Amino acid sequence: MVEGFFSESIIGRAQKNGIATINVHNLRDWSFDKHKVVDDRPFGGGAGMVLKPEPIFLAWNQLKKKSSQLIYLCPDGETLTSNISKKLAQESHLVFLSGHYEGIDERVRQEIVTREISIGDYVLTNGTLAAAVVIDSLLRQIKGVLGDEKCLTQDSFADNLLSFPQYTRPSNYDGLEVPSVLLSGNHGDIKEWRKKQQFLRTKLRRPDLH
Repeated sequence: MVEGFFSESIIGRAQKNGIATINVHNLRDWSFDKHKVVDDRPFGGGAGMVLKPEPIFLAWNQLKKKSSQLIYLCPDGETLTSNISKKLAQESHLVFLSGHYEGIDERVRQEIVTREISIGDYVLTNGTLAAAVVIDSLLRQIKGVLGDEKCLTQDSFADNLLSFPQYTRPSNYDGLEVPSVLLSGNHGDIKEWRKKQQFLRTKLRRPDLH
């Protein structure tokens, strides 16, 4: 599901330039029965299937390094924020576990998972897309990944503020004009205008950030 995504754009360039390495693994590679089964019915009954503990423990024991963290993507994990991405970006080796079906055996969560992350209050088919979101978010925080490091400081959520409005050519489109301060060439005034817009936009749209 994610191999194409990881080979494109910023993430693809980060790997090509040797800044990061991403390996995608199939949990079935650690299942040794005839049909490569990795799930089973939940004890106690109920709908759906649960990922079995054996292949996950085996995969972790083979993939982990001394400094590894095992990140489990799940709806009841802590909600992803920019600060979490920054902290994860400082780690040397992360293993992401994608939940499927009704989730994973609780013993995995209790024994080897080091952090649980959710990307929002909704449910996806599985955690693979959520893992891709987290990886994309944290890679942006690593030096050299972005072509212009200024992108980080003006991104939404930097300093708990939303980003300022952006404009490009033409300066007048069908009577819709770009704010004159952006055409003034006065960098001090532009900086002040952008910061004011950040505060205004944050106050209106995300007052919880301040």
